[in-house]
Amino acid sequence: MKWKQQILGMEAYKPGKPIEEVQREFGLDEVIKLASNENPFGFSPKVKAFLAQDDSHHEIYPDGYAQNLRTVVANFVGVHEEQLIFGNGSDDLIAILTRALLAPGRNTVMATPSFSQYAHNAQIEGAEIREVPLVDGNHDLDGMLAQIDDNTAIVWVCTPNNPTGGIVPAKALQAFLAKVPQDVLVVLDEAYYEYVDNEAHENTVPYLEQYPNIIILRTFSKAYGLAGFRVGYGIAHADVIAQLDPVRAPFNNTVLSHKVAAIAMGDQQFIEECRQKNKAGRAQYIAFCEQHNLHYFESETNFILFNVQADSNVVFQELMKRGFIIRSGAALGLPGYIRVTIGTEAQNAKFLEKLTEVLVAQGVFA
Repeated sequence: MKWKQQILGMEAYKPGKPIEEVQREFGLDEVIKLASNENPFGFSPKVKAFLAQDDSHHEIYPDGYAQNLRTVVANFVGVHEEQLIFGNGSDDLIAILTRALLAPGRNTVMATPSFSQYAHNAQIEGAEIREVPLVDGNHDLDGMLAQIDDNTAIVWVCTPNNPTGGIVPAKALQAFLAKVPQDVLVVLDEAYYEYVDNEAHENTVPYLEQYPNIIILRTFSKAYGLAGFRVGYGIAHADVIAQLDPVRAPFNNTVLSHKVAAIAMGDQQFIEECRQKNKAGRAQYIAFCEQHNLHYFESETNFILFNVQADSNVVFQELMKRGFIIRSGAALGLPGYIRVTIGTEAQNAKFLEKLTEVLVAQGVFA
């Protein structure tokens, strides 16, 4: 086979073990997954009510233009309909961007560690990957600027950043955007936008007026609780969208996902309730870390990354035996740390009880 040289030896994305597999492996009745930053409170009750009586015609292709959802999102975000592109999750949009802009001889700049799919898709396209280490968990914007040259096509800014959880403050972000060449696309990946309550953060949609070379990625997979429906969207100037849209697969969302995403966006009371519950849950973890002098990164998301002063792969495995699936920092470029999705109050309390048990056994706690 005449495979692309750059994909030889690549590994597929490895999601965490599914709940059912962990139950079988360890003989557990209950397993709580806190690994993939899903919403532990589910999705809007309005979506549940709709699904109970839905009579969609699934034998018919969905609207490739996503007109109904497009109108809802455009009105909510405050942009023209032609400024939107929809993807099968944000992952699909990242693949579309790299396919449209990256190739051998071009390069892309990103922080590290950050979302793995930036580098993964860039490698598939044969582009040079320029990674700039985080500083104290935050983007080194000056370092990223220094890596941009005439062959740079995309710069990725993940805010809040996955896996560290911190934002790029508005003033710093605008100063950065003012220095990026206009022919370089800056991707502002805002998958956790709805969870942010830091005063240094701003809605970036108005930035489009001043910086036509940005695209903002958001998703229905996190706060909206619709990860299984796979809907992400990008916001940019209409001419940017016009260049990207031919790269998009014709029917990359489903009939049902269009409908439920539109309904979910209309229930902002649910989103606010989730935000407040998440904030309270985050405080549970912060209190635990501070009580035990464990370093943690300030998070504006529904997850927290903190040091366990032990082999994070061992901690990961021991927690699985006790019914909790998390992410080991070793898989994220931060050995010794674990990334934990913030669950319900009860889930968080039970998890911290089991983590304490593990860390006592590891000799971290007396």
